Amino acid sequence: MRIKWWKVAGLAGVVGVAATGVLVARAERRRRAYTPEEIRSRLRERHAVAQDPTASRSAGDGPPTSRGSRTGDG
Repeated sequence: MRIKWWKVAGLAGVVGVAATGVLVARAERRRRAYTPEEIRSRLRERHAVAQDPTASRSAGDGPPTSRGSRTGDG
């Protein structure tokens, strides 16, 4: 008995949806594993780093530029 191509495509679609659901559930469990205070402290740390002009950057990075200043006109 031959399997029709649409059955194989349908089965692949179902497997893809199930795999996506597993990944979403895993990410949700990781996200909910943090207490609200841990989330607040992480956000405060990230905010402090973003506001600090002397924050370490990778070598070769200059100051941040706007999109318009990258055109080479200046």
